[in-house]
Amino acid sequence: MSQKTFTQTIKVTADHIDAYNHVNNVVFLQYCLDVAQAHWDQLSTPEIRENYLWYVLNHNINYRASAFLDETLEVQTWIASVEGVKSERHYKITRPKDNKVLVEATTLWCFLDAKTVRATPVTDEIRNLFM
Repeated sequence: MSQKTFTQTIKVTADHIDAYNHVNNVVFLQYCLDVAQAHWDQLSTPEIRENYLWYVLNHNINYRASAFLDETLEVQTWIASVEGVKSERHYKITRPKDNKVLVEATTLWCFLDAKTVRATPVTDEIRNLFM
């Protein structure tokens, strides 16, 4: 599958900082979920979002370095594969000031029919949004 990368910039705020004075690991996961949602919202239409939704099956996150208050981070995501009812989405979070990779992650998503809330094969229409 051809990869279309979607990128968001995030400013680290005090709400993101934990007791160790760096971005909490759960916040990094939230950054990934937020960029995935923004990517989906940008590519899909209201009608598509009314008919389909995505459900997380699992996350795999590798924490490489810390981020701190007031830093600017870049969060990238792209779809690595789509097969049947599943899609694998990748993420990379970097600090542009030193090009340091802070987090690399993947999420396995399941595609659902919004009305039945049952897994349904990813349609060509949806697959083509990411190609």
